[in-house]
Amino acid sequence: MTTSDFITLLTAHQGKSLAFEYAPNMLVGTNYHITEVKHLTVDAVDCGGTADAWKETIIQLWESPSEVGKAAYMSVYKALSILKKVGKMKAYELDAIVKIEYSNAMFHTAQLHIADYELKEGVLLIKLTVQPTDCKAKDACGIPEPNMQNATCAPNSGCC
Repeated sequence: MTTSDFITLLTAHQGKSLAFEYAPNMLVGTNYHITEVKHLTVDAVDCGGTADAWKETIIQLWESPSEVGKAAYMSVYKALSILKKVGKMKAYELDAIVKIEYSNAMFHTAQLHIADYELKEGVLLIKLTVQPTDCKAKDACGIPEPNMQNATCAPNSGCC
């Protein structure tokens, strides 16, 4: 999801609470705060020698130990006001991918992608996912792409 898409989504649901699901059925605590918004430019070279560059907006969430058991999630309105304040100080690259940075005692620090969202009972639930690492230079490294056209996806077929 781009920064523009995320801000548009929040703008459309300002009257709701904002929750994040960092793994299936695992929610960031109601005691979370938005502690940092990072504007990144990634300038990379893959193992095949190809240069690439892209922008990211990383929103860091932190659970306050002094607010464990807090009754309600942050409102979408409040989250949006924080993001707008940041945007006035440093303009967003609106086509940059948004990632949510998060960890807790049972989950390592990770920059999670927004996979989907769901509206339920006054809550805008942002569903996060881990994006696995991958070789970006498969041709140069001699790594074949999996051929899913001929796969049967039967047990032990190698495609599942």
